[in-house]
Amino acid sequence: MLQYDNSAFYFFALSFITIYVVPSWISIFNRVMSVTFVKDEAIGAISRTSAEKAKAEELKKESKGLATLMKSKGFVINFIITLVLTVIFIWLLVSVSTDGEVNSFDPFAILEIDSGSDDKAIKKAFRSLSLKYHPDKNPGDRAAEAKFMMVAKAYEALTDAEARENWEKFGNPDGKQSLEVSIGLPEFFLDTSNRNLVLMIYLIFMVGVIPFCVYSYYSDSSKYGEKDVMYDTYSWYHYALGEHTLMKSLPEILAGSAEFRKHNVPKTAEDKKNIDQVMSLVKTKMQKPKYSHPVVVKGNVLMHSHLLRVAKQIQSPQLVDDLKYMLRLSTSLIDAMISVCQHQDNLQTAITCIEFGQYVTQGMWAKDSSLLQLPHFTEEEVMHAEKGKGKVGSIVEYRALEDDQKKGMADFSEEQKQDVFKYLKMLPDVTVDTKVFVDDDEDDKVYEGDLCTIRVTLTRNNLEKGEKAGLVHAPLFPFPKQEAWWIILGTKEGKIVHIEKVGNPSRIVEHNIKFLAPRVGEYDFDLYVKSNAYVGLDQKTKVKLTTLDNSDLPEYKIHPDDAELDDEPTLFEEMLNANIEQDSDDEDDSDDEDDDDKKKSASEAIAPKSEADLKKERLKKARNQDDDDDDDDDEAEEVYAD
Repeated sequence: MLQYDNSAFYFFALSFITIYVVPSWISIFNRVMSVTFVKDEAIGAISRTSAEKAKAEELKKESKGLATLMKSKGFVINFIITLVLTVIFIWLLVSVSTDGEVNSFDPFAILEIDSGSDDKAIKKAFRSLSLKYHPDKNPGDRAAEAKFMMVAKAYEALTDAEARENWEKFGNPDGKQSLEVSIGLPEFFLDTSNRNLVLMIYLIFMVGVIPFCVYSYYSDSSKYGEKDVMYDTYSWYHYALGEHTLMKSLPEILAGSAEFRKHNVPKTAEDKKNIDQVMSLVKTKMQKPKYSHPVVVKGNVLMHSHLLRVAKQIQSPQLVDDLKYMLRLSTSLIDAMISVCQHQDNLQTAITCIEFGQYVTQGMWAKDSSLLQLPHFTEEEVMHAEKGKGKVGSIVEYRALEDDQKKGMADFSEEQKQDVFKYLKMLPDVTVDTKVFVDDDEDDKVYEGDLCTIRVTLTRNNLEKGEKAGLVHAPLFPFPKQEAWWIILGTKEGKIVHIEKVGNPSRIVEHNIKFLAPRVGEYDFDLYVKSNAYVGLDQKTKVKLTTLDNSDLPEYKIHPDDAELDDEPTLFEEMLNANIEQDSDDEDDSDDEDDDDKKKSASEAIAPKSEADLKKERLKKARNQDDDDDDDDDEAEEVYAD
């Protein structure tokens, strides 16, 4: 009969816990190392100008040190679970060492005497321990009963000659033992007083904990679609975005994302008071809200505080954290907006969303000058640079000026001026080239129905050969962001042919746009190359495409050898015919001659004979015919002789 075995349970539990504990400690160690010895470049905490110093220090504070790990709820829960399981692991290890089968049977240790003790010491120890653990003196104590049996067995192993020989040979006084099978669960389950507790624990885990974990995982994972954006967010964007969506309404649409619906709920009267304080900072420059839901209102106000550069005046630390949370998710959410516009085939709205992403990154708004991206520039410096002799209208024009002709820095320190010069050198300077062709064609002509390719080549003139584009210079955006470019091909009717974000940081980047050539005619496509982070660097060019009539193409003539190849049987057909013929031969050998002919004709009906087989059959018939003719001649001669 199978018995519950504590020692087997110890080994099973040790193995099971090890599966979780070992990888978990490795993960914890790697996380600790990553926040202790991580390089600044790896977390984006670089300060190329003094304007980025505050952002770099904040990133170091948030990404370095053990205190940052304690802010992660997942890390803390995992650490506690791992610590508890480690304690259990150590306890099980100690239990195995004292109560496990790995311990060899040592009668001297059981009798608590020194190895090699004489018979007198053995008898004395036996009498003492047997009296101590006798079942009559310990009624109902199963541990004392087991100890008494072990003492008796140890005494027998040391006093009986045969038992001692078995112990010395096989490690057991009973001799060589056969394989024993037991249940790897503790004897605790056998105790009748624990049955209700065991049943309750079983029900809690099987009916409560496990189904809840499965439900939680499934419900959470089923909420998210592409780019880790919630399906409810995509539905909201499909509803809110349209062909005539304006830039001023995008902060409100972003605030309505499903990701913010729990995080941005005002919970107390003080929260509403703090929101009113931020509202007073931006109300005069924001569009009248279309939606009055508290979550949307709060998110809309916070986004405008960032775009209007008044976020530093927010008094509530909680609102500051809420704004950072929105900015953390803004990049993926704006990309989701663009994908919805692509699905709706709204070119202008997609372009507006891309420009909105630029404003969010730089902390600017629709009517702001692109010169506000320059380090230390405010409205005052911008006004000075855009007026008077040598005025400029964009950051591209400002970069083209000589350093001594650049206006707006009269009150700057030398360090601030150097920051501006460094920024202008790292500012992307992109040249766009296009080429239209058809793969594997000898000329550049495009015919109706061809798979046409427009190759867009981006050249970053501000980079040296072999140099890679780095992070975007965005002191007001609290997270690192990699430079990328949106490449859009659209029609003059406002339809999207192609849209994709290219994140390749190389100096020269080639991007191919493939589509089927339209009907015969001349077409002008609009090609947009737009930055994902910088304002005022976008480019727009025309791509001309002339589609010719494919009937003008020379007629394709098939070579005679190629035509013959089409008539030849394929390898599969040859194998199929060979198998059928082989099956027919096997059947012919096993049957009589009469049945032979019938099956042969059936085989011919099922599978057509090859040319070689037909030729052999004709020759055979011809030989038979000749034999018949010879027989007829012999008969005639014999008759004539008679």
